[in-house]
Amino acid sequence: MKIYSKVILTTFLLMLVSINAIAQKFTTHSVKAGETLESIAKRYNVSEQGILNYNKEIKKGQALRANTILVVPSSNGAVVKKDSVSEVNTLLQALQGDELGPQHREPIGYTSHKTKRKETLFGISKQYNISEDDIKRYNKELYSVQLKKGMILKIPKYKKVDPSEKAYIEENYEIYTVQPKETRWSIANKYGITIDSLLVLNPKLSKISDYLSSGQELLLPKILGSSIKDQETQLYNSYTVPAKQTFYSLEKKFGLTASEIIALNPEIKERGGLKEGMVLRIPAKKMETGEVNIENYNFYEVKPKQTEFSLTRKFGVTYKELLELNPELKDGLKAGMVLKLPKAQTGNFDVKNALILDKINLRDSINTLNRPKLVFLLPFRLDRLDLNDNAATKSAIENRKDVKYSLGLYSGAMVALDSVAKLGISVDVKTYDTQLDMNRTKGILQKENLIGVSAIFGPLETQSLKEVALQASEYGVPVVAPLTDKSDLSLNNVFFALPSEKVMEEHMMTYVEGLRTKENVIIIADQKNKSTESALLMKFPGAKIVALKEDRTVDIDKISKILSLETENWVFLETDQANVVYHVGSLLNSLISKDISIRLFTTDKNKAFDSEVVSYSHLSNLRFTYPSASREVGENSFVKLYRKRYGADPDPYAVRGFDLTYDLLLKLAYKNDLVSASKLVGETEYVGNKFNFNKDISSGYYNRASYILGYENMNIVELKE
Repeated sequence: MKIYSKVILTTFLLMLVSINAIAQKFTTHSVKAGETLESIAKRYNVSEQGILNYNKEIKKGQALRANTILVVPSSNGAVVKKDSVSEVNTLLQALQGDELGPQHREPIGYTSHKTKRKETLFGISKQYNISEDDIKRYNKELYSVQLKKGMILKIPKYKKVDPSEKAYIEENYEIYTVQPKETRWSIANKYGITIDSLLVLNPKLSKISDYLSSGQELLLPKILGSSIKDQETQLYNSYTVPAKQTFYSLEKKFGLTASEIIALNPEIKERGGLKEGMVLRIPAKKMETGEVNIENYNFYEVKPKQTEFSLTRKFGVTYKELLELNPELKDGLKAGMVLKLPKAQTGNFDVKNALILDKINLRDSINTLNRPKLVFLLPFRLDRLDLNDNAATKSAIENRKDVKYSLGLYSGAMVALDSVAKLGISVDVKTYDTQLDMNRTKGILQKENLIGVSAIFGPLETQSLKEVALQASEYGVPVVAPLTDKSDLSLNNVFFALPSEKVMEEHMMTYVEGLRTKENVIIIADQKNKSTESALLMKFPGAKIVALKEDRTVDIDKISKILSLETENWVFLETDQANVVYHVGSLLNSLISKDISIRLFTTDKNKAFDSEVVSYSHLSNLRFTYPSASREVGENSFVKLYRKRYGADPDPYAVRGFDLTYDLLLKLAYKNDLVSASKLVGETEYVGNKFNFNKDISSGYYNRASYILGYENMNIVELKE
């Protein structure tokens, strides 16, 4: 009860005021000629090491370059007066790079546009020479609904731009429609251009995401002698003519006639023949490696300072294998190149939508200038709790799951806030009690200014979640659903934190498939789980089926006849009936002998497996293995912090509250944008939960990370994959 009293009291106080989880304060300093680390430290009354901690690009004893922007911590937690406003602007530009777009233009008038069948925002924006964001800004419903036929759009009109400023010649470019499963990496590969070029031509594309929707239109350069529609793109290499080069030697080197070389390089004729230093356009030889798409390959964008040696080590391939897939490497490795790699390649990296991502250590990647702003919307039901009556309060909490869940999640979140503050991250927090009342939730949203909010945590109930997601989408605010794995509506801005049953089922099957050599697979499934039985049969052809009898028991003679004496027997049990789990577990346990080895699996460990009638020792003897959204938590730093703060051990909801909030805040401190960070960062793991958010084409972000757990010697352990 002590823990809940503390959480309730904290929550009540937060109803009255918002928290500023203040960490260290900072200023910026533009280095002047002749300044040193020592002189700057003395000026701000801080240690040299304090400055080095927040400016990883400089080293102690190294001369400072003029105009370098340093982040300087204050000595007493107060904000130090900045040298000038221009320093802050310079720092913001350095941090955000090209993501700082042009300032918002005011329209000089409007026109109406009635949408036609198959029209896209991209097409309409090109028709009126405006951006897609301009259209959305004056048609806010487009933030939450798809474009459809018959919509009347308000199109802003702006002052005309001088045609001489046009960035490209239309006749040299074409509109390409994105096909299902294509990414910008695979398209750039088809057209023989770099990702940077693709971004310049299509400035509305995210610079940190590979996501493209089927049907999206892109501006791309026309390629001579190629047809993208037929997947016959001709790529070209550059060749610098050395001294004394002849057409004969070129013909032997590239297998082209002199006339073909001149046709591709008319400057040869214009300059009176081959000249030393000329850069010729030579067709790249096509590789017979199969269709270049994300079904066959993964793609990796080369980073600055990487070498062929470091890449071969990173991806576990030889340079010869790398060159066979990427013939352009013979002219040297360059930053920005997009390399093809075998689909099955594994290593110390993550793969999202066929794009290989370098693993990011979020704790080492935070930018302490980012200040996340969180809003918690949870049904604490403070209106129903009498804090002066401990017995009544305890009873209410025990009997109301929504209150228990909310208090657990929130208590863990508070420990996460303390933890990120120690990393130098300052967070603005507001907390509201929704009281399970839709009207109250709407009222909170009407009063709360969502502009600038980084994310909303909650609510828990489905209808309120839909309402919050809809209103938050108008401001581009992501909503985190801590205990939900899916929705029946298209909620594009919702992060569903629980992995779905389907995700865990697939994870379990993949795990067993990777582990299996020649084991005898047996499937026992009740009528409700016939679809899972079919999925298992597809994954493990030749598996044996044992049907349940009418009384939901298994015929011991039938199962005995199909058990193998030569190899281990792997039994999948798919049911949500406790008596079935009890019977099958007991039966299989009785059949184990020195000649017969049996292991029990399930793709869905539901409440039936935790029933009191089911023998824990039987499951342990059978080394019962299953997928799980979370894992067991032992003694660790979080548990100690939680116990110190609340005087009790955390329950699974407190662990989830901590993990989810900590993940959320680290990502916001890294990119100041949850969507951008989630697309860049691969799988993350904390105390008892994993997160790997992937965008669904028609809905929100789904967590595709889960654990494989197993019983060993009366303990539940995480199994390595």
